[in-house]
Amino acid sequence: MSEMVEVVIDSIRVSLISQQRIVILREVNAERFLPIWIGIYEADAITLALQEVEVARPLTWDLLKNAITILGGRFLRVEVVMLRDDTYYGNIVIEANGRIINIDARPSDALALAVRTHVPILVARPVMDAAGVEPDEDLQESAQEPKKASPPVAEGGEDRLSIFEDFLDQLDLGDADKPGNKPEDDLQT
Repeated sequence: MSEMVEVVIDSIRVSLISQQRIVILREVNAERFLPIWIGIYEADAITLALQEVEVARPLTWDLLKNAITILGGRFLRVEVVMLRDDTYYGNIVIEANGRIINIDARPSDALALAVRTHVPILVARPVMDAAGVEPDEDLQESAQEPKKASPPVAEGGEDRLSIFEDFLDQLDLGDADKPGNKPEDDLQT
């Protein structure tokens, strides 16, 4: 097996374009991140466990954790082992009856189990080298710089804004709720 890199869950983000979730894994002792697209339900399962929210009935990941534990298994770690055709592959590594067992899993499911069982999360170095990202130095520096005050309003700028204030003050919205005064009332059928 190739060398592994330990990571922690840095955050779960929502794509503004598709509303799909992305889990951001951060390399321990480094500023390198691994973004992995995951499903909504898996993101919720990870978030609930991270926030230690108790649910009324066991979720699928709680059920799997309980079943393996009851059967004498012990969770050792979860791994992201491969990236092929933009798809990540994972393992759940358990010990049962003196044997080490690798269970093939989607990384999102493995992560949902990792936060429930408090085991290390590892990523194969070739995966991290291929898909890991480091923040730009410029972004790191600007994040550390104090925020600058907003520029002062140009001379006379307040006078220009007063035109809009006068306009808003003169609007009469008192009749807005009466029939015939709503935009949809202007439509002819």
